[in-house]
Amino acid sequence: MNRWPRRRNQGFRQITHGLGTLDREVFEAIAESDTPLLDSAMPPLTRAADHSKLWFAIAAALMASKRPAMQRGAVRGVLSLGITSLFTNQLAKRLWTRPRPARTSVPLARQIRHFPTSNSLPSGHSASAAAFAVGVGLESPPAGFALALLAGLVGLSRVATGAHYPGDVIAGFGIGAGVAVLGGRLVPPIVEARLPVTEPLTVDTPKRPTGKGVVVIINPASGSGTGARVLDEVRDALPDAEIIELGPDDEPEAMLRDAAGRAEVLAIGGGDGTVSTAAGVAADAKLPLAVFPAGTFNHFAKDLGCDTVGKTVAAIRNGTVSCVDLVCLNHEFIVVNTASIGAYPLFVQTREKLEKKIGKPLAGVYAMLHTLRHDSPVRIRYDNKTLQTSLFFVGNSIYLPPGFAPSRRTRMDDGLIDVRFLETGRKFARTRILGALAFGRLPRSPLYHELQVPEFSFTSLDGPISVARDGEVGHEFENISFTTRYRGLPVYRPLR
Repeated sequence: MNRWPRRRNQGFRQITHGLGTLDREVFEAIAESDTPLLDSAMPPLTRAADHSKLWFAIAAALMASKRPAMQRGAVRGVLSLGITSLFTNQLAKRLWTRPRPARTSVPLARQIRHFPTSNSLPSGHSASAAAFAVGVGLESPPAGFALALLAGLVGLSRVATGAHYPGDVIAGFGIGAGVAVLGGRLVPPIVEARLPVTEPLTVDTPKRPTGKGVVVIINPASGSGTGARVLDEVRDALPDAEIIELGPDDEPEAMLRDAAGRAEVLAIGGGDGTVSTAAGVAADAKLPLAVFPAGTFNHFAKDLGCDTVGKTVAAIRNGTVSCVDLVCLNHEFIVVNTASIGAYPLFVQTREKLEKKIGKPLAGVYAMLHTLRHDSPVRIRYDNKTLQTSLFFVGNSIYLPPGFAPSRRTRMDDGLIDVRFLETGRKFARTRILGALAFGRLPRSPLYHELQVPEFSFTSLDGPISVARDGEVGHEFENISFTTRYRGLPVYRPLR
């Protein structure tokens, strides 16, 4: 009755003995190879990897690249390396005693000065190399691929210099990669969404090299004086255009509707709130709209590709027009960028004020804490659900990235409304939201809701609430709806 366990134990010993023999034979083959390249390249490489100096230097270079994916990869790689090093040296090396290879088994030119005396299994250098490479690769696959090749060479250097058997290196690679992958499961990497790109709907429009038929309305006081500079540039670039300056007592919408009655092209220079009004007037009059960046932030103009006066002028001269979406608030008011209820504007202002000083992640956490502490939540009902929220965002077309730091649009004609809000009425909601934001898991939090839909409506259960749109605090409503006007506005913009 005891023969089967004995046979299994004998089979296991035979397998491990065979693998150990193969391991030593591969080591001897590498050690005995007469290759000048190994003699010259492997010792410096293995010394560079001592105490992870090589990986820390690469991490510093990735942080200096100013590319968010590489910067996140550097942080994840260093953290994975640190955990792996602790696990390997304090636990893994104590589980299985295995002597190092004989120092004299490799040529003298390849021998390292300070030969390690700890257990051979697993290779700590290899574990750290794999942990760093895989950690970086989770955030930036191209950089991770290049580092994986370098990590492989570091593992080879440990065998070539006689510090480890190949099996030690393979075990180290497995441990390092495993720790990095486990970290990726606990704190998932940020995957930037890429939206499908389709051909824009272009409109045949006459070229206007001198601006004939264009009526331009500009607020010289907008953008802390930017409007006055834009006014001079437009006057010089489009001498035949009719230019109207808005005074402090003028009503923009009335001036725009009057201009639309005689214009072939309606042009506007001002902040996003004024641009939103102009977009509504142009859409009603079935006129193409030209936007000059004369405000403070110029989000709509920048997303169009008209971040300079010269680009808008070139589009007018060349007659390049395509259609973009508009969002209607309660079928009456136009939204060209974003709308919000609650404290979303306060959150954005606080974050933008601090992000250049302490970085966007920390600024986002502080702004969220500040907002949640100082704002009164709103109870809303949508799709037969009732919830409490303090941060509610609506975007015209889909914004990137996901979460509560949307910053750009790759398309402005997808026919969708981007709806995002945080549910703050649940138990420990504030703590859970801040923790999810700090660890980059907010888009996966059950308190975060995100929808991409052609229309969205809800009801405020606490009476009329104010809706901010395109940076301006607007009217108060109790029943609120957003609907898309798909490709409802022709605009002058550079063709991409």
